[in-house]
Formats: sequence, structure tokens, C-alpha cells
Amino acid sequence: MTVDSGYADIFGPQVPRTGDEGQTATFALASAAYRDNEVEEILKANNEWHESTVKPGQRWAKIFRPNLGEAFSRAVVDRMLGSGRAPLIQSFGTEPQVVVEHCLAANRIRRERDNLLTIIMVLCGVIFLPGLLVWLMVFTIRTTIARREDKRASTLATTLLVAVAALAVIFLIQMPFTGFWAWYARASVVMPVIGWFWAKQVCERTAKDLRERWDSLLAGSSVGAKVPEAVPSSPGETAAEQLRQALARLSAEQQSNSVFYAGPKGILGMGTRWGSWQLAEDLAPADPDREIHPFRSWDVIRSIHDQLRMLERGPLNTGGFPKPSIRHWIVTPIGENATAVSRPEGTDVEAYQIKSHAVQDICNKQQFGSGDRHYLGVQWTLWDGQLVITMLITVTVLYETLRIEVTGHALGPVHPLFTSKPAAKEKAVQKSLKRWETRKVQLPLVDADEVVRLAARAPLTWYPPLLNWLGGSLALPEPFGLRHAWAAKPWRHRFMADDALRAATPVLRVVHSAAIRVLEENGVDTEKFGTRSAFLSTAVQDPSPRKADLYDA
Repeated sequence: MTVDSGYADIFGPQVPRTGDEGQTATFALASAAYRDNEVEEILKANNEWHESTVKPGQRWAKIFRPNLGEAFSRAVVDRMLGSGRAPLIQSFGTEPQVVVEHCLAANRIRRERDNLLTIIMVLCGVIFLPGLLVWLMVFTIRTTIARREDKRASTLATTLLVAVAALAVIFLIQMPFTGFWAWYARASVVMPVIGWFWAKQVCERTAKDLRERWDSLLAGSSVGAKVPEAVPSSPGETAAEQLRQALARLSAEQQSNSVFYAGPKGILGMGTRWGSWQLAEDLAPADPDREIHPFRSWDVIRSIHDQLRMLERGPLNTGGFPKPSIRHWIVTPIGENATAVSRPEGTDVEAYQIKSHAVQDICNKQQFGSGDRHYLGVQWTLWDGQLVITMLITVTVLYETLRIEVTGHALGPVHPLFTSKPAAKEKAVQKSLKRWETRKVQLPLVDADEVVRLAARAPLTWYPPLLNWLGGSLALPEPFGLRHAWAAKPWRHRFMADDALRAATPVLRVVHSAAIRVLEENGVDTEKFGTRSAFLSTAVQDPSPRKADLYDA
């Protein structure tokens, strides 16, 4: 069964799409599952929020090292679908389930290839083990030499392989054995070579398929992720049912209204706080002879919520704001360098969602001291998911002072590493006559070393822990979320920065007007509030991004 990763979902609700949210960021992250770059390339995408690391394998077993696609897809699946996994950070602007489905699909394609390679290894390698070990040793030495920075290393590595091949031919002609062992020795030299040619055909076919999927995702063709193992065909298929439930759990956690504030790193998943505007004035009665009618913070927040829904409507037909996502968030504070998070639990939480009455209680009561805090958020996902703009509003009342705070958060595009398309493998060589000029020579999609690497890894893919110990693996940053783990800053992109800055003024004015309306209805003197609001409206005319969570103290 084919799951259309762009538009269909049989496992649970997807991330709600608002504004001009598209699939660019989702498909860019998903394309990493099909890539054949070196795994160390992922380190280029590290940012101020988190850093990925590559766990090295055994120094003598570099032939078992994974490439980027193998390490990424295995790490993402294990982290996001593993039993007893730690909580995840929401991936705003992307659909994490789609990324995981593509990782599962990539694993399945490689598993089918590895099954064939395992058969080849048994027929052409394990049965003729002495020859296999010799050839593997030669290729390991050759790879080690070729990976050096010395320009002569490549020539030396090729010379080594040619020399060993010549010795093999001499060995076949001048056989020191007779009888059965002579024929077995000849077969031990020849059969691994035959197996290599056979394996090369299998590897090239799979590599072409993976690269086509990589290119199609970045081209926007929304290639489907085939995950038949996630669709139970009978009540007895417990593995398929567990996988289906894990995907449904992932989708449900993506919808959680609980987020985490990590100090200077901002709200995980939403980005750092780049701007803050506060309106704080005394609550004085408009009529000295009458007291203020009692109201709560939730009453102000509810009025602001209703008014924010009108942001997409304007007096002029100029396009303006797309429809935003407006939600109530419960923000939990964690340490700046915390390596794990814990989601709220109890009777007030259902399917990762904090119930409405609990949200109201936090909004009205938890305004000072320890505990979670309430924020009303208006969020736009723009640039096909590459830019996430979030404006958060909180209302607090301490003694006779009401404070309304509006903060801006922005999460930029995924790192360019994920948006790079597959390039043809080629190298520059000197021309035979005009040696001062160079020309590009097309290299095979799968070279000799790659065939040996894949064939050597294939039998061990049935037990990933051993393979990871030998060849190494990718360690994902914690607390892990697909989107913010590899996000760049939006301020280097002029139009993205403009969009983030322009959203502040209209939101601030809507928030202030809605709050002042509630105050007037409850008999509060709003003159000071109006004056302060006008001052903030002037100040926000020229907002500039800054690190609002870094205090100079």
C-alpha cells in the first residue's frame, strides 16, 4: 500500500496546515533518508539550538561505516518510533510523520538490497572465506590510504589493488596445491570477484532508485513513501500494529499544546525570542464612586483570542495575512542545556493535550513563582514551511497592575544541506595534451569501495547494535525535534526577516485594542493604557531583531 506523504494520512491527524504552509521543509528533511553523502556532512547543519554528533566505530572496522542516508534514517526511526522513547519537541512547519515514513521506506529499500547482498556474500564469500578475507583486507587498506589528504594517496591505493590482482593471477597459474584444495584455492580467489560484479549490479540499481527519490522530493513531486509494514493485514500482525500505533502517537504528540522554554535558546521548536513589548499600568476605576467589576486574566485572553481571528481580514484587498493558527500554549521552563524534557501528566492531560479547564486555571493563577505559564500564540507558517513566525501573548495581574506582554519568535529555514539536490559524481583530470587545462570525468554512481562496503555491511544489518558498534552511528541532538534541530536563522534572508518584523505591529495593536475593550467593559480607567499603547505602537514602527532572552546582568 502506498501512503501519499503529501496529502494522505491513515495513521492519525497531521499537522494543521495554515497560511501558505507547504511541504518544502518536510520534503527537504525527508530527502536526507535517501542521501549517499558522507555521514559527517550532517555536522555542517548544527546550529545554536542543538548539535548532532557522529559516534565513531572501531578504527579497524571503517569498512562498516554508514553513509548519511543510512545513519539518518536509522537514527530518526529509532528515536521517534522506538519503544519507551523520550518525549519529542513539536516540529512546527513540517509534518514529522511524513519524514519518518520516508525513513521507513528508505530502510525497506536498503533492506531488500541487503537481503540480496547477503545471499551473494554467502554464495560467493562465506563459502570461500579465505579469499573473501584477503580481498576485504586489501580493500580496507586501499580505502584507508585513499582517504588521506596526500594527493598521491589515490594513485598508491590503485597501485596496491592492481598489484594484488597481479599476484592473484600468478597464484592461479602457479598453484602450490593439488587436488580438491587446488580447485578450492582457485575458487576462493575468483568467486569473491564474481560476487563483487554481481553485487555491483544490485547496488547500482538501488542507488539509482534512492537518488531518484531524493531528487523527486526536492523537486516537489511528493513521491510517496511506501510503508506496507505499518498496515496490519490481519489481527495477528503485532509488529505492524505496534508500528501503526507508534506513528499515531507521533502524530498526536505533534498536536500537543505543551512547549518548553530553554532560557536563551528560546521556546524549543519556535525559535529564540527576538522582540518583546510590554504594556503595564495600574487598574484604577473609571468612576471614583464605583469599584471595578471583577474580571480574570482569562477574560482578557479570550477577547484577544477572538480579535486575533480577524487578522486575515482587512479593509483593503491587498492579500495581507494568511489565516494564522491561534492556540493556547502551556510553557514549561527547562534548563538551557537540558538533555531531556518531561511532558505534563495526570487527569488534566489527554492524548498529550492539556485540557481547557486546566489551561484556564494556569492562565488565572500561575502568574508568579514556580510552575508552568500560559501563553496565547498566533502562528504563521510561510515560505512553504521554511519560516515559522510565532507571536505569544501573556496577561498577568499582580496587585493592582495588569501587564500584557507580546513576544516575537521566529524559526528560519532548514539548513541548505537538506535542500541540495543529487549531483553527478565526477572529478577533474588533466588533459593529455594541454596539461595546463582540466576536464571533468564522469565517475560511476557506485564505485568499487562502495560495493565492498555495502556487501560487508549487508549480513550485519539484521542486528543494528553490532553494526553501529563496528561502523559508528549518528547521535541526534536532545531534546530532539526534527524542525528546530537543523533550522537556520531567518535574518540572513531579507524577505523572511521582513515578514517576521512586519507581523509585530498589527498583532500588537490588535492585542492592545482587545484588552482595552475588556477593561472599559469592566469599569477600568483606560486613559493610561491608551497612552502607553500609543507609545508602544510608535516604538514598534521600526522593530529590529535582537536576543531578547539574553539579559545584560
